[in-house]
Amino acid sequence: MYLTPQHILLAGATGLTGEHLLDRLLNEPTVNRVLAPSRRPLAEHPHLENPVGDPAVFLPQLSGRVDIAYCCLGTTIKQAGSEQAFRAVDLDMVVAFAKRARELGARHLIVISAIGADPKSSVFYNRVKGEMEQALRAQDWPQLTICRPSLLLGDRLEPRLGEQLAGPLSKLIPGKYRGIEACQLARAMWRLALEEQDGVRVVESDELRKLGK
Repeated sequence: MYLTPQHILLAGATGLTGEHLLDRLLNEPTVNRVLAPSRRPLAEHPHLENPVGDPAVFLPQLSGRVDIAYCCLGTTIKQAGSEQAFRAVDLDMVVAFAKRARELGARHLIVISAIGADPKSSVFYNRVKGEMEQALRAQDWPQLTICRPSLLLGDRLEPRLGEQLAGPLSKLIPGKYRGIEACQLARAMWRLALEEQDGVRVVESDELRKLGK
């Protein structure tokens, strides 16, 4: 069964995948409203509402009908400045956003996690992503879709050296570990929004690439 979300809440619209997803949503004729809070202003659009500022301030103030929520939040330890600051974004902020989305009536949450996410991982990054997934499962969403992309490819406003070096090589790796273009991930996330499949669905990177073609 296919549904057409009309009122969408989006976090992370200024990021690599979030920018592609926002553009897709605003160009979908069935979408009436995209509520996309951000730290810096987005380009104006008649169907876009863009509260700007500190998430701790605007999250409780978000209002209006929400059919579905997308979470594209994410940073790196280098950008965040410390492991604690990284956890505050990739775990705490994601969980707080999801909680608010549920309060606004969203039945479906689609979130970007990462390949290898595991709350018991010895790798800090993977462990935090796994803890985030665990926390979202505990919120008991009617429909929760967890996207686990491999290395994200695309042009960032602030290039990441590791991604620039690993990107060309990641295209040669087979299966789910092969790099995925951010625009592909955004297309896949929109297609996943049209599917009604109650419960938790984990979508690995190879499946995301297929969905995003």
